[in-house]
Amino acid sequence: MAAPSRLLIRGGRVVNDDASQVADVLVEDGAVRALGRDLLPPGAAPAGLRVLDAAGKLVLPGGIDTHTHMQFPFMGTRSVDDFYQGTKAALAGGTTMVIDFAIPQRGSSLIEAFETWRSWADPKVCCDYSLHVAVTWWSDQVKEEMKVLTQDKGVNSFKMFMAYKDLYMLSDGELYAAFSQCKETGAIAQVHAENGDLIEEGAKRMLALGITGPEGHELCRPEAVEAEATLRAITIASAVNCPLYIVHVMSKSAAKVVADARRDGKVVYGEPIAASLGTDGTHYWNKEWHHAAHHVMGPPLRPDPSTPDYLMNLLANDDLTTTGTDNCTFNTCQKALGRDDFTKIPNGVNGVEDRMSVIWEKGVHSGKMDENRFVAVTSTNAAKIFNLYPRKGRIAVGSDADIVIWDPKATRTISAKTHHQAVNFNIFEGMVCHGVPVATISRGKVVYEAGVFSVTAGDGKYVPRKPFAEYIYKRVKQRDQTCTPTPVEREPYKGEVLTLKPRGTKEDCTAGTGKQTHP
Repeated sequence: MAAPSRLLIRGGRVVNDDASQVADVLVEDGAVRALGRDLLPPGAAPAGLRVLDAAGKLVLPGGIDTHTHMQFPFMGTRSVDDFYQGTKAALAGGTTMVIDFAIPQRGSSLIEAFETWRSWADPKVCCDYSLHVAVTWWSDQVKEEMKVLTQDKGVNSFKMFMAYKDLYMLSDGELYAAFSQCKETGAIAQVHAENGDLIEEGAKRMLALGITGPEGHELCRPEAVEAEATLRAITIASAVNCPLYIVHVMSKSAAKVVADARRDGKVVYGEPIAASLGTDGTHYWNKEWHHAAHHVMGPPLRPDPSTPDYLMNLLANDDLTTTGTDNCTFNTCQKALGRDDFTKIPNGVNGVEDRMSVIWEKGVHSGKMDENRFVAVTSTNAAKIFNLYPRKGRIAVGSDADIVIWDPKATRTISAKTHHQAVNFNIFEGMVCHGVPVATISRGKVVYEAGVFSVTAGDGKYVPRKPFAEYIYKRVKQRDQTCTPTPVEREPYKGEVLTLKPRGTKEDCTAGTGKQTHP
């Protein structure tokens, strides 16, 4: 039997980024059709209408995970959460859209990479998705393909790597060129901000010291390496007047660079992830090798235990803007590729299912942010930056019916034994979280309720994104009009000018011509 195409969410507190109200939400054909008190008289239940009782619960826009890597071929293997299992796990956690990354090999076509990722995702996704595209090398071909992707393929974000030397890393000059093309085409530039040269030298040094375990991963790429690259990226983007998005902000020092830049008026956004907000890098020194290795990701989690709190405070106060997960999961046997050399441990952790609950627990339950800011950082801000708003990121008439019924008082204990992610380890193991999705609605259909899925591979759709998102480009365009330097108008110089003569002869000045004379 087909699911009813009409749905009424009754009596919940509807939470958007700017306000909350007790209201019913009527959903028809995948979109919100009405919003208000008592949309259905008590006792009435028209045929074909399913009623969900949300009394005492919150009704939130579905989460948007800005940063995932499903079935990603990386470091000799492939991440175990594919586009089916990974998006299914997302729905179980209250996330109704993911933005993944199409990453071409150096020298390969960006458009071909984009089409490859589409071919992997389209038949498998359980929720809506979109794709960022990575710029892993530079040429006229890459420049042209970026234009095609923004104009014809619905891509408005490109990621550049400052790390992974000889694999993905770009030079400063290439970053300048790529940022310039982002600006020209109306995309936002994203960067993985770490100094790849320092990482390479640091790794050699650690291995020479006999440090082969996961602790070497953090020791060879400390906070300063992330902070330096973050400032360099902001400086280059500012020179171009290109909006910038720093992916996976992992350290206090990098976050502070972003916060300071925003206060200086730079158009820059920082994305902490579930991992950096929910745990820390002390795990790299764990005596169990597999436990330590499962926390290896780039940039690494930081051993300073005050980091998650610090990042959450900045996220609450708008110094940081969005939240992703960098969900890129590898099982223990895959991590063991680096059992004798930390540089060979595949980088990546889980989070696509855990993000919403971790941020509610550490952010809202702790009193650092309110329910409206929670919606902003888990959904609305991402929708605005990536030009999905108000179709996504908001509960309003006309918006997509991507909705989560959320119980703020219920708790759940995160564990690899019970999670829906494909990986056999969870970095948040044992964490008790307030804030649990009771039901998740994707494209107007109840796809997850009380632990039960009603979803099929391919139910999700690719969502194209138009360039020049107003939320970021209004300021950029205005600055181009009003802040472009102009030459000083002055009378021509008519005084003496030095005459350059062959080496060994005396130079002198000639008066009055204002022109340089040559022997």
